[in-house]
Amino acid sequence: MATERLSMRKIREILRHKWAVGRSHREVAASLGISVGAVAAAEQRARDAGLDWAAVEALDDEGLEARKKPGVTLELLHHEYREQHPGGYAYTQFCEHYRRWCQDRRLSMRQVHHAGEKLFVDFAGQRPHVVDPDTGEVRDVELFVAVLGASNYTYAEATATQQIADWIQAHVRTFEFLGGIPGAVVPDQLKSGVTRPCRYEPELQRCYEELALHYGTVILPARPGSPRDKAKVEVGVQVAERWILARLRHQTFFSLPALNQRIGELRVELNDRTMRHYRASRRALFEQLDRPALKPLPATRYEHALWKFVRPNLDYHVELDGHYYSVPFTLRHERLDLRHTATTVEVFHKGQRVASHLRSHSRGRHTTVAEHMPKSHQAHLEWSPERISRWAQTIGPHTRALVEAIFADRPHPEQGYRSCLGILRLAKRYGDTRLEAACARALQVGARSYRHVESILKHSLDRLPAAAEAARDGVPVPHANLRGRDYYR
Repeated sequence: MATERLSMRKIREILRHKWAVGRSHREVAASLGISVGAVAAAEQRARDAGLDWAAVEALDDEGLEARKKPGVTLELLHHEYREQHPGGYAYTQFCEHYRRWCQDRRLSMRQVHHAGEKLFVDFAGQRPHVVDPDTGEVRDVELFVAVLGASNYTYAEATATQQIADWIQAHVRTFEFLGGIPGAVVPDQLKSGVTRPCRYEPELQRCYEELALHYGTVILPARPGSPRDKAKVEVGVQVAERWILARLRHQTFFSLPALNQRIGELRVELNDRTMRHYRASRRALFEQLDRPALKPLPATRYEHALWKFVRPNLDYHVELDGHYYSVPFTLRHERLDLRHTATTVEVFHKGQRVASHLRSHSRGRHTTVAEHMPKSHQAHLEWSPERISRWAQTIGPHTRALVEAIFADRPHPEQGYRSCLGILRLAKRYGDTRLEAACARALQVGARSYRHVESILKHSLDRLPAAAEAARDGVPVPHANLRGRDYYR
């Protein structure tokens, strides 16, 4: 049976890990939860298509998919194998040898940590606590620990929770503490980092992937139940519990910042202590090994973002926390990705950003960009009572007075747009002078609609004497209750 096709997002990550970060096939496979063969096949197909990382970055998901071919399956590998070895294994035996080869690769080996290569991260099992100064309530918090593989240089801080926001921000502060970026980050498969834990195909949180992309590193989740994958941080957690938490047991802290200030002081002492096995301190080894090998920090700090799937309705707006943001009207009913931070809201379609807004917390309100609207809606949006009044003033003061009376007479200004625009456009047929006289007559008799002004002009009542004199002559004065014979035809 054919293997599941990789998504374009995962293929893009494979190519970024290979070409932008320079990871091996095995490291990429472990990070993305796929086979080494899938990594090799994806890279080879990209090379066959004449792509490099710059070209991949410039393509959207559809363009990238168009340049690549379908994925490689075990059946296809066997077919290619038989082309090179016509007398080789049949398909069943080929699969059996493949399974044996996979089992042989599970042999454990002693880990060798290269300078600047890996940062191991985890939360400690023991938890510090803070005390509410008003109520005296004791609240447990978390201890985040990060350890560099080569030097054992350790970072620790207290966080309010293990939720995604605290998890991501702890990574950001760790990178800033180190002053650089390691080649890879090795976490446990906790919910804050992995949406779907799996020994073979763990799926990373979207914002965790975005963090790695921003800092130019990769995430290599440890296998569930395999503490040897992250032995460094397992030991680092024990050290932090003994040399930091144990020393806090007789102290009381009334806020998280106060607790972290003390943890920072103890962290300095921990990294300056000489390790008997290495006969050097963590800080000395860090300066000698890891610091020169770390990649520089990016120019901007990562801003934590969350993602959600959205689908705009007929009004081409998407919803976030009760507020509605516009997207191009052509994307109504499409499945879109919405990325939101504390200050911005971005909407993506097949990997391409199609809308960006400032974050608003006004529930039930709309944020609309005119360019997202159909042409007919844009034309309607351009009008306002003030603009219509200015246009009416160019015809005359009575025309403006009638327009403003119509707006004042309507519960909502938009209800008067059509009447006013219709009245103003009568100037094309009858001229400004006659329209001004008709509006004066309409104001005099209390008329407030396009139909009344048109009737005055159609019957040339604007050319007659004032309404009172006309009434004495037996000429009917137009008003809201006088419809005329044309109304009943």
